[in-house]
Amino acid sequence: MTKITYEIVEHDGGWAYTLDGAYSETFPTHDAAFVAAKRAAVEQQRPGETAGISYEDERGRWHFEISRGDDRPTTEVEE
Repeated sequence: MTKITYEIVEHDGGWAYTLDGAYSETFPTHDAAFVAAKRAAVEQQRPGETAGISYEDERGRWHFEISRGDDRPTTEVEE
């Protein structure tokens, strides 16, 4: 099973959470960013429906995959 970790960081004059180089919106306080990251972590663990996904990678190549609705990662938030 995959494990993902959200990290709380200073960003753009406030605080944000980050995952794999992507930042959330900016929050005014560390606590607000932490609460938002915890909410995102919980949502990430909820099962959903199996669906096809497509995305373009950094080299401009398209990928097509099936995302199983019951294949959810474990999550954590680091301060």
